[in-house]
Amino acid sequence: MTRAFVFPGQGAQTIGMGKDLAEAYPVAKAVFDEVDDALGEKLSSLIWEGDISELTLTQNAQPALMATSIAAMRALEVEGVKITDASFVAGHSLGEYSALAAAGSISVADTARLLRIRGEAMQKAVPVGVGAMAALLGLDFAAVQEVAAEAAQGQVCQAANDNDPGQVVVSGHKEAVERAIEIAKERGARRAVLLPVSAPFHCSLMQPAADAMADALSKVDVNAPAVPLVANVRAEAETSATLIRNMLVEQVTGSVRWRESVAYMAGQGVTEIWEIGAGKALSGMIRRIEKSITCRAVGTPDDVAAAVASLKE
Repeated sequence: MTRAFVFPGQGAQTIGMGKDLAEAYPVAKAVFDEVDDALGEKLSSLIWEGDISELTLTQNAQPALMATSIAAMRALEVEGVKITDASFVAGHSLGEYSALAAAGSISVADTARLLRIRGEAMQKAVPVGVGAMAALLGLDFAAVQEVAAEAAQGQVCQAANDNDPGQVVVSGHKEAVERAIEIAKERGARRAVLLPVSAPFHCSLMQPAADAMADALSKVDVNAPAVPLVANVRAEAETSATLIRNMLVEQVTGSVRWRESVAYMAGQGVTEIWEIGAGKALSGMIRRIEKSITCRAVGTPDDVAAAVASLKE
């Protein structure tokens, strides 16, 4: 069976995530300690006992979700499941950093610091209230690209996340995104709703954040991953450290091509995908993209046990 490991993005965060892993596995606890040390603060306390509104701030959510994913991966490794048991790794937006940390491309400490910088830079790039994102349900990517182009009217409006065949997210200036919602409804969208996000991710308004990431990434070691990365901006496998560094910069303003990424993995013979970390959002998308792929979420000690048991069947 050909397997891929994927790593969730923003929106999957919950208070308490990863705590049972840290209690059950010393290696998982060590990940949270390493992230706390790298950031110079007790992010683990916020994750496990904090306020969800504070955890949801993008500069907290990004390193927190990465820490939870790597903790789950370390627990799997203790039970004998190696990263190289996957043919590919991939992640949704910030999840791409988790995938690279899991595959040994970037150290966990560097990844935590990069994600803190990324979160702060994305938040700072656009004043609160100027940008917005909206999910358009029931229209395909090409149709949403047309909607976004029509809605722009001299402002920014781009198809930001191609999540699955019936869910595409647009991002840009708030007025343009609101126009896109109305146009999408006229074009037969099943639903079109503003998302509760603090900034317009994955559009050209994020250029200042892309510049910040280019600078930050130039100062860290990026190695070839142990497993090929299916990158958000290319939707194909890549192992070149130089290209991966460039794509992480490109990703800040570029579209997350998740639907195409999953289709690519299916085309390469992947039949099973494990979602490593918090939540099950990616598993839902994957099922809508490619029904032939079986999905498994691995975010708790029970999930780890079930995943390991499945390999012995």
